[in-house]
Amino acid sequence: MTYRPDEVDRRILYYLGMNARDTSAPAIAEEVDVTPATVRNRINRLEDHGIIRGYHADIDYESSNGKVTTQFTCTAPVSKRSALVNEALSTPGVIRVRELLAGQENLVVTAVGKDTTDINRIAQQLSSAGVTIEREDIVLDETFQPYHGFAPEEDRAPSAVTDLQTVVGGGEVVEFTVSETADVAGLSLKTADQRGLLADEVLVVGIERDGDHVTPDGDTRIRPGDLVSVFSPETLPERLVDAFDSEPRPANEGV
Repeated sequence: MTYRPDEVDRRILYYLGMNARDTSAPAIAEEVDVTPATVRNRINRLEDHGIIRGYHADIDYESSNGKVTTQFTCTAPVSKRSALVNEALSTPGVIRVRELLAGQENLVVTAVGKDTTDINRIAQQLSSAGVTIEREDIVLDETFQPYHGFAPEEDRAPSAVTDLQTVVGGGEVVEFTVSETADVAGLSLKTADQRGLLADEVLVVGIERDGDHVTPDGDTRIRPGDLVSVFSPETLPERLVDAFDSEPRPANEGV
């Protein structure tokens, strides 16, 4: 089954993409309003589903004894393209291969050589493997940044809603994060219902807590850092969103 990342996953990917080495689970948890254990569990899940494929050092090879980094733009027969990726990766000096969805110039190979003679050796091995080198460029520098689409939206107040799925019949399953200031934080589901925070027509169907899944009942207490999944047969009631909202209410506003 295909895994669909939610807002929590996307935020985790953003912070890892910014600096995977120095970004800890507690630091991400503070930004996302979940527990460090939940962050670690989500990272493991993203790895298991192949969404996080690895963690790589950004190395300046030119500063390492004057190595030369070269990018080869190549064409490989479409029927043999995937096999030629493995051939290219087996060539000493090749550090990255990108496979493009195109008929021409469909492989981009990045290689590091000791000098121009070594780069020529890599080019000859790639040609012998069956690819046609269309262009050869020296890489001066390469800069990375995380994908902005996963970034938190700084121009609006953070929302407690981290995921929403429409189900058959028009109902919705919504996932909320619980912050310290949420009205439901610290309350049992029974108490939250008695205070009118949970609409009669909705059902709390699951809670993700510290990487574990809790089957909720009336005595289950909602804790800060929980991820709470709620089913609503119709459009989600506004007061339910308010109950999970992390923005504190005015002191004179009733529950």
